[in-house]
Amino acid sequence: MGDTRTTGEQIPVSVFGGPTALIEYGGLRLLTDPAFDAPGEYRRPGGGPGLTKTAPAAIDPADLGPLDAVLLSHDEHPDNLDRSGRALLADVPLVLTTRSGAGRLGGTARGLAPWESVELPRPDGGTLTVTATPAQHGPEGCEPISGEVVGFVLTSADLPSVYVSGDNASLALVQEIAGRFGPVDTAVLFAGAARTVLFDGALLTLDSVQAAEAAGILGARRVVPVHFDSWAHFTEGRDELVKAFTAAGLLDRVQLG
Repeated sequence: MGDTRTTGEQIPVSVFGGPTALIEYGGLRLLTDPAFDAPGEYRRPGGGPGLTKTAPAAIDPADLGPLDAVLLSHDEHPDNLDRSGRALLADVPLVLTTRSGAGRLGGTARGLAPWESVELPRPDGGTLTVTATPAQHGPEGCEPISGEVVGFVLTSADLPSVYVSGDNASLALVQEIAGRFGPVDTAVLFAGAARTVLFDGALLTLDSVQAAEAAGILGARRVVPVHFDSWAHFTEGRDELVKAFTAAGLLDRVQLG
């Protein structure tokens, strides 16, 4: 089970646009899905229909400072790992990602299967356990097209827990994660109701109503939505999130901005 304390202590999370956020956990600095390229068109291999970035990141990667690890949900889509993000990986001591992604990336990438854990020493003397969680990037059976995706849970004996969903569209999987780790202190939820023509408009990530439902399932004390701006295929943004979390009576738990 996750950390159930009611302490006011929270793990700092800074959001930079798209799916990219910095989590500062027990002296460790962990970055989610690095995407820093300029706005523009990102075509699929072979020139097929791609993705359109509409806004720049809120920070230049050169200004991030040293990182201890990257939590990479998957490497195959430019809205989760772009050219600038790939360049950044070369200077990061550890990249935790999918098993197939680690094979493609090489370098310091380490692949984790769902529910597999790795322990990282903290500068303050503690230990951070990172556990990979299952994720489904689209409707049932989407994996041959959308690829393998993973989320993460961060736990430690003396610090609040953090869940990073990655690109996940399945509330059933959120239920499984809550059964093992709930309640969680902070849920970093990839939202935005992403849709593309490849799945005839089916959801590839949580929509706003589902994000609010996921927060309830997890018993999250704080929710940090990411992956809801800066790309044209994100079909719901800040306004929809505020409306959904207000309707669920959970807006006071949401960190936006």
